[in-house]
Amino acid sequence: MQHVLGGTVVADTTKPLLIKRYASRRLYNTETSDYVTLEDIALFIREGREVQIVDLKSGDDLTRQYLLQIIAEHESRGESVLGVDLLTDLVRSYTTQASSVVPQFLSASFELLRDGQSKAMEKMTKASPMGSMPGFEAMQAQQQAFFKAMTGGLIGGTPPAKDDKAGSDDLDVIKEQLAAMQEKLSRMGK
Repeated sequence: MQHVLGGTVVADTTKPLLIKRYASRRLYNTETSDYVTLEDIALFIREGREVQIVDLKSGDDLTRQYLLQIIAEHESRGESVLGVDLLTDLVRSYTTQASSVVPQFLSASFELLRDGQSKAMEKMTKASPMGSMPGFEAMQAQQQAFFKAMTGGLIGGTPPAKDDKAGSDDLDVIKEQLAAMQEKLSRMGK
């Protein structure tokens, strides 16, 4: 649904953006009445918009399929966010009892990441009593590096440069933390 605001048509961003897939596999944005690409859809999502992709003929919801395709394309271009160990564990989870736990775990982790980041950053400012705590700056830098690594730099700026020594140290710590979480998840599936 669109609203008119001062003579300008404005999209209703509270509803998911409806994208229709035609038989030709072309994707049609129903709000702007034009065709879009997967990269356009990824941009809408990065901008905070919910998207729903449906097959025009059958009415089937294809959103999951296209979201997975967007992730696969980014991963194949070297924009890796998901490590091989994590991907391996995900594949394993489809064939084990852990499959009932994995989706909830991942969903809760990303929800915590998304919702907690801004709150944590607001609370952890120099003006707070925590600002005078020894090691506060290092802890805050590590947390920011973790958020950047988990979101591919989409939240809180750009990812650390590959040649940045401090960034690689933070990344090593994050990799250790992820490995520990993966091991716990693997034990939960047994």
